[in-house]
Amino acid sequence: MDTPGTISCDDELRHWPAGEDQARAVQDRLRPCVRLDEAGPEPGFEGTVVGVDVAYDDARDVVAAAAVALDARTRAVVDEAIAVGQVSFPYVPGLLAFREIPTVLDALARLTRTPDLVVCDGYGLAHPRRFGLASHLGVLTGLPTIGVAKNPFTFRYEPPGPDRGATSPLLDGAEEVGRALRTQKGVKPVFVSVGHRIDLDRACAHTLRLAANYRLPETTRAADSLCRRALASA
Repeated sequence: MDTPGTISCDDELRHWPAGEDQARAVQDRLRPCVRLDEAGPEPGFEGTVVGVDVAYDDARDVVAAAAVALDARTRAVVDEAIAVGQVSFPYVPGLLAFREIPTVLDALARLTRTPDLVVCDGYGLAHPRRFGLASHLGVLTGLPTIGVAKNPFTFRYEPPGPDRGATSPLLDGAEEVGRALRTQKGVKPVFVSVGHRIDLDRACAHTLRLAANYRLPETTRAADSLCRRALASA
């Protein structure tokens, strides 16, 4: 799954941080590797878009990850995989990727096809350190990634217009770190940010196309359902 210039997943996982200071140092080291100079695949491209999500059982320190592949044109599920593991990092706001990525990478590796685009239930650049889950996962895999979150984290925004497809900037001061996107008329927006190797316009366009009938993209809905079932049977 790696592409030229991609950080070695194996090396990163062998030296997975044990605490907050080490994790922030990893973010600082990897953040310059994020590619913001590519448009990414066009919406409706011929290929595979994969949603990833995780579910936790805190009582057992168990995490289940799901990767669900959809045909990018038809949104039909064409492949899926799960992985279950132990939680490898404590809960720290801004460092949630370190709890999730090892198991997410395991689930992605179990797919029978390489994703052309990955949609994460979380953040990319819309992160206080500009290196959320989508960016971290993109750098490790080399894949184009998008973050689609259910809330704006610590950032501010004006509500977008009421119609499907309306957007407004998600701001940190004067910097646009993402967009609030209305995927369904009269329904709360989602919050889209680029992760790696895609621009914000296409990230929003992909999200809107994937959210044809519901607030959340079908990739996220399918991955959320699968990881919850995997956790229940673990």
